[in-house]
Amino acid sequence: MMRVNLLPHREIRRKQQQQQFALALALVAIVGAALAYGVYFYLSEQYDDHVSRNKYLTEEIAKVDKEIAEINRLKEQTASLLARKQVVETLQSNRSETVHLLDQLVRQLPDGMYLRSVKQQGAKVVINGVTQSQARVSTLMRNLESSQKLGNPALVEIKALPQGTTRANEFTMNVDIIRPKSEKG
Repeated sequence: MMRVNLLPHREIRRKQQQQQFALALALVAIVGAALAYGVYFYLSEQYDDHVSRNKYLTEEIAKVDKEIAEINRLKEQTASLLARKQVVETLQSNRSETVHLLDQLVRQLPDGMYLRSVKQQGAKVVINGVTQSQARVSTLMRNLESSQKLGNPALVEIKALPQGTTRANEFTMNVDIIRPKSEKG
């Protein structure tokens, strides 16, 4: 029988397999590096795109914020102008109110009584005066209650004044001005 020595052949084959393995390993490393670079490049582009979109949105938000501030300023101006208009309309509608108030007070004031002060605050009037008797204050209250321009008289206080031999009483009274229904709303 013949003996064949296969050791060199196995050795050559092992070297070929090692070379193929090294070549495959190098090829996989190159493909892996190329793939990693491709993913990095793609993600870098996505990140840059996202940053640019965020910058654009921030700029647009700043523009919209300026527009909102301008709108709020215009709303405040509008509200201020409407308030002024309301004041002018109120003054216009109530310009003859003082004349009617004084006219009604003169017409409803009984003899033996005079007024020291009349103060108006909105639809309320505070009357301060002097009378010879408390009965005249009651008469004034009834007269004011029957008036078409004045109503709801309420006596705040009445006190005696020392004036020598004559008796006098000082009184304070609140009265409401009756306004037309359209002005109350």
